[in-house]
Amino acid sequence: MSKKPYLIVEWNDTETDAKGWMVVHNFVKGYTGGGTRMHPSVTKEEVERLAEAMAYKYVASESETTGGCKGGIAYDYKAPDAYDVLRRYMIAMLPYIDNGVSLGSDLGTKYNDVLKIFREFGIDIPLTQSMKSNPAVLKGIKNYDDLLLQKIDGLYVNDVVTGYGVAFSADEAWKYKNGEEGARVVIQGFGCVGASCALKLSQLGYKVVGISDANLFVTCEDGLDVQKLLDHKNEFGEMDQNYFEDDYVVRPNAEWLDVDCDILIPCALEDVINKSNADQVKASLVVEAANIPISAEGDEIIKEKAIDIVNDFVANLGAIRSYDAVIFGLVEPNPQAVIDDIEKLCRKNVRTLFTEAERQSRYQRDVAYEIFKPEKSDSMEYVSPNLTAVQSITSRRDCVQILN
Repeated sequence: MSKKPYLIVEWNDTETDAKGWMVVHNFVKGYTGGGTRMHPSVTKEEVERLAEAMAYKYVASESETTGGCKGGIAYDYKAPDAYDVLRRYMIAMLPYIDNGVSLGSDLGTKYNDVLKIFREFGIDIPLTQSMKSNPAVLKGIKNYDDLLLQKIDGLYVNDVVTGYGVAFSADEAWKYKNGEEGARVVIQGFGCVGASCALKLSQLGYKVVGISDANLFVTCEDGLDVQKLLDHKNEFGEMDQNYFEDDYVVRPNAEWLDVDCDILIPCALEDVINKSNADQVKASLVVEAANIPISAEGDEIIKEKAIDIVNDFVANLGAIRSYDAVIFGLVEPNPQAVIDDIEKLCRKNVRTLFTEAERQSRYQRDVAYEIFKPEKSDSMEYVSPNLTAVQSITSRRDCVQILN
């Protein structure tokens, strides 16, 4: 399959200086999915890379129904009008959303906000036209809507599925390496993914010795009280120093690579590990909770240092797996069944990846790009106003026939 994206749409806000893009890397059966991020640093090239990563992620999640896409808005997600900007962006993308481009949430956006905008315009969950008439899919959507209202470990299911999957992936990789129990973990980013990953790892017996957010980096040699930090974080995923213990050390958030640890988990922006700092990585295992957190130049350094890695589309597939699994009836729609399904898949993928990388004596990322390569690239689904059947435009000739 070509690495070129199938579709790129550019958007310019009429009321602010916000700019955005929607990139579809590929369709599978006319359907594609991915989140929408909002951050001042977002670029078109970043959204293209993220859309491609989503295509690989859907293969890793064993999806037979969905290709990869991504939305991105260059704007401050903390701005008072951030929701209004998101709403105008989504309105611009509605013709695609209503025909099988399933945009969700990502860094800087909230899934409930995305759903609120969809429902304002009569969309529940984005589907292809044929899915909208499929009773089994409609039942799956109802099950998924109900699931979003449920909690596990005191957190909403949708807020933990990715982070828990990352934690299971880290645990499986560490066990494969025969790592010692109680390994030290540093987590960069404390939004839903970072927070839930830290929580699950602490439950699994790991010692989380450092966490950074947008404002600070906090460390504790004896391990941080993750539950307490989580209970008091604000809506932006930032920690409240008023609830820090006396033995916590507060440092600038740029110092998150300066603490000795066994496992390093970047959970926020792309390219945070790069040619300027990759040589500072002290961990023997990096697990990518964020999408593309290591630049190409940084990755060469990590590879040369022989640091093991669980790459992004293997580690952070929890959200899309839960979406696919519930809507298409692969698992029972209850929180524990969904988490168990994610754990089983993440552990299997990591074990397969590390076993094959060891067999070939190759870097895990290089092997992952071969194992989980997306081979399928269909077209958008199209419903002719003159026909009752759903058709997929596969060539210029088809397009002319349908429009005539």
